[in-house]
Amino acid sequence: MNTQSGDWREEVDEVDARLIDGYQSGFPVAERPFRIVGEELGVTESEAFERVKRLSDEGVFRRFGAVLNPPVIGSSTLAAVQAPEDRFDEVSEVINGYQQVNHNYRREHDWNMWFVVTAGSRETRDRILDEIEAETGCEVLNLPMLTDYYIDLEFPVVNADRFARESVESTEVSATRISENATGDLSRFDAELLLAIQSGFPLSETPYRDIAAEIAPELDEDVTVEMVLAGVERLRDGGCIKRVGCIVNHVVTGFSNNCMVVWDVPDDELDERGLAVGELPYVTLCYHRPRRPEQDWPYNLFTMIHGRDPDAVDEKVDELATEYLPVDHERLYSTETLKQTGAQYEELVGE
Repeated sequence: MNTQSGDWREEVDEVDARLIDGYQSGFPVAERPFRIVGEELGVTESEAFERVKRLSDEGVFRRFGAVLNPPVIGSSTLAAVQAPEDRFDEVSEVINGYQQVNHNYRREHDWNMWFVVTAGSRETRDRILDEIEAETGCEVLNLPMLTDYYIDLEFPVVNADRFARESVESTEVSATRISENATGDLSRFDAELLLAIQSGFPLSETPYRDIAAEIAPELDEDVTVEMVLAGVERLRDGGCIKRVGCIVNHVVTGFSNNCMVVWDVPDDELDERGLAVGELPYVTLCYHRPRRPEQDWPYNLFTMIHGRDPDAVDEKVDELATEYLPVDHERLYSTETLKQTGAQYEELVGE
C-alpha cells in the first residue's frame, strides 16, 4: 500500500472513507455495534465488520476499541534520557521492557529518547522511573503534564492534506489542570474492565459480549453484556475513556512527519498562549509541563504538529513562532518509533 501519494486514497472506496474518518470516535456502545454502523453506512452488519477487520489487517487501524485517558485513571509522565549512541538499542530495550511504557521515540536532540510512563499511581510511576535510571545509568528527565490545553489525535486522513486538519477551521480548547497524584477511584469491576480493554476490544461482531466472558473469571461472578455496556459508558462519562472507535495509524496513512516543539513561555502568559495555540487546527497536542533548570531544561509549553509533508510541518512551526509564540524554542523531530501502544497497566485496584 502506497501511503505517501494519492494511490492510497484511490484504493479507499466511499464506504471505507466514511468508516475511517467517521468512526475514530462515537463507535456504538451496543451489543451489536456493527449492525448499527452497517445501517449508518448502508451496508450489512457483516460487511461493516469485515471492512473494519480488513482495514485493521492492512494497518490503517492500529486497533479497535477505547482510547484511555491516563491523567484521569492514574499518574503518567513524559520522560527522556540522553542515551549514548553506542548503547542506544540497549537503553531502548530496557525502557521498552516495561509494560507501563506505551510510547517511545527517538528525537533529534541531546535528550534523544522520549517515552511515556503510565501507572495507577504516582508511587508506581516514580518507582519505574527510578528503576529505568538505575538499570540504564542514564539520568531521567521527568516532565509530568500540569495543564492540558488540547490533546486529540482524531483527525481526517482520507484526503490530500499536507498537515493534520488542514481543512478544519478551529478546535475547542480548555485549560484542564492535571494532578500527579490522581487515581481513578475505580470499583473492582471498572478496574478489571479497563485492564481487559486497554489493548483494544476483541475484533468480533459481539465485542462487548466477548469482554464480559473475559472478565467474568477475574471477578469470579457472572458478567452480562449489559454490565459491560454500562461500565464502558460510565468510564467514558467519568473521563477514564476518551473515545471509543477505530484508532487510525497516522504513519500508515501518510502522516509520518511529526515535530514536538518546546517553548520557553513566561509563566504568567502560559494559559493565554496555550489556549490560543491549542485551538489552531494544525496543533494536535498542546500542554504545560514543568521546567527543569537543574537539568538544563528551560521549556514549559509543548506542542505537536503531524503532517504528510515535512516542509508543511516546518511552515506551521514557523507560523507558531512568528505569530503566536515569539519566544525561545527548540524543534524535536521524531526520527524513529521505538514503541507505540495504548496506555498499559499491570494493575489498578490497590495501587
